[in-house]
Amino acid sequence: MDIFNIITLFGGLAMFLFGMRMMGDGLKESSSGSLKRVMERVTGTPVKAFLLGLIMTAVIQSSTATIVITSGLVGAGILSLHQSLGIIIGANVGTTVTGQIIRLLDLNTAGASFLQFFKPSTLAPLALIVGIVLIMSNRFPGADKAGRIVIGFGILFSGLLNMTGAVSTLTQTGVIESLFSRLGENPVIGYLIGAGVAFVLQSSSATIGILQAFSTSGQLTFNAIYAVLVGIYLGDCVTTAIVCNIGAKPDAKRVGVVNILFNLSETVLILIAVNIAHSAGWLDGLWNRVVFSGDIANTNTVFNLSCAVLMFPMLNTYERLSRRLVKDEPQAAVPERQSELVKVLDGLNPVFLQAPGLAFNACYDVLMQMFHLARENIVRAFDVVSSFDSGTVGKIREVEDALDTMADSVSRYLMQISTHITSDQQMEIMNHYYSIISEFERLGDHAMNIAETAEEMNRQGMTFSDYALRELSVVRDLIRNILNYTGRTFEKFDAPSAEHIEPLEEVVDDLVNALRQNHLERLRQRTCSVLAGTEFLNMLSDIERISDICSNVGVFTIARVRPEIKHEIHDYVSKLHSGKDATFNRLYNAAHDHYFQLLNERQAEEM
Repeated sequence: MDIFNIITLFGGLAMFLFGMRMMGDGLKESSSGSLKRVMERVTGTPVKAFLLGLIMTAVIQSSTATIVITSGLVGAGILSLHQSLGIIIGANVGTTVTGQIIRLLDLNTAGASFLQFFKPSTLAPLALIVGIVLIMSNRFPGADKAGRIVIGFGILFSGLLNMTGAVSTLTQTGVIESLFSRLGENPVIGYLIGAGVAFVLQSSSATIGILQAFSTSGQLTFNAIYAVLVGIYLGDCVTTAIVCNIGAKPDAKRVGVVNILFNLSETVLILIAVNIAHSAGWLDGLWNRVVFSGDIANTNTVFNLSCAVLMFPMLNTYERLSRRLVKDEPQAAVPERQSELVKVLDGLNPVFLQAPGLAFNACYDVLMQMFHLARENIVRAFDVVSSFDSGTVGKIREVEDALDTMADSVSRYLMQISTHITSDQQMEIMNHYYSIISEFERLGDHAMNIAETAEEMNRQGMTFSDYALRELSVVRDLIRNILNYTGRTFEKFDAPSAEHIEPLEEVVDDLVNALRQNHLERLRQRTCSVLAGTEFLNMLSDIERISDICSNVGVFTIARVRPEIKHEIHDYVSKLHSGKDATFNRLYNAAHDHYFQLLNERQAEEM
């Protein structure tokens, strides 16, 4: 044994861990957009939750990620603690899939040449070739992400091959035989080593993969590795519990505690069962038998699956124990609106930062809520103009404060996400959301301006004429329409809805200009006071700004759907307004005719 063998061994380990991280991150990112929706819907029964946890972990290759994401959803109130219990146990079983993949090291290709393609020595270079082709060609959306997943797979197996090559050399020195014979004589040391390595690597799959690489030496026996496996379960869940506790609410912390309780039960059950079976002589044929990669994978799967089945009926017991260990925080009495705000912002959970897709999903939820609140405030603001109510103005002010808080919270959260961004697509989403934050906040500001205009007029004993109110009712209908299209545009990332916004925004400008001219005429005829006239014009300016904001949201969306106009947005909008786009012209003319006809009808009404 020399220093070069050690370097090769640890270099292979580094490649293995990096490949696993790269593949896992890619899988989490590509699936995280749908993970939350699936977890919300498929947790009705413990069995469904168990299957979801198993499948989810098998897909993203990380039980830690599955449980941490579950903890975040519980903390956000999307899942209950009870719904999460089955997912936790399923995640512990799902993590065994990685070991079953790595067992390809044992694949015997004799007599079947096509099986050679499934050997790691073939899979590794093939995966690297496919991955780099996907990244460099970038022929379809998501090609870069798929390429990184495949390259991660290739690096994982390349590292595994380097490790096994180094282990093969070390086997000749007797070091491995000496090390693992001592583990067989003292299972406590094996247990502690398994727990320690899993805790440091923060991955049970990676630790078991390393054990599988060492199995190629032919020096590992069942009595040397079973305690290591059991220790791995505990070491991995401690890391998970620590992550689940970061800035978490009590129920989110309980998710990590339940995971520890399950794994503690699992380790105790396995150690007792194995030692009883050994003492009874039932394991005589297996105890000193040499185990290889497939044997380790199968043992790991049997241990986890058996314990999951045996301890599944104890889910309610785990829940009760977690509630005793993690006490509820004292709840101070807070206003209903503030309580709702806290619940919304709980979705911006730090645990989602490891999967930017989920973190962006949390931002989307808050931004969508901001839009709904801003739209409601605009409707309320128009209400107090036609019929003043101080209580409604107070509610508008309360919601405006909430909008400011939400905007600040999302901005800070996006800054945290920025350090975890791994692709240009994620950067585009972040830039888009940063722009949307300010736009939705400004919607609330203009609603507040309109409400304050109504409040000031009421304080001075002024009202708008019936004629002016009838004109405003037309603009109100148009603003509601443009807000509806804006909501659908952001909610569904819907380009067809976005295309309706700009024509409507132009009609708003036309209507506002017409109303200004009508109002100036009323001032000349002295049918309206100067003070009321000033407030009317201020209100028209706020209405115009609201439509401008909607226009910005629509253009942002179209620019993301059509990247070719991203750097030429001004030219794109100018082209629309110059009459060079048939779709814009058709939508504009239809809206213009409809709303100006409505204006004429309401101007002719007798009160």
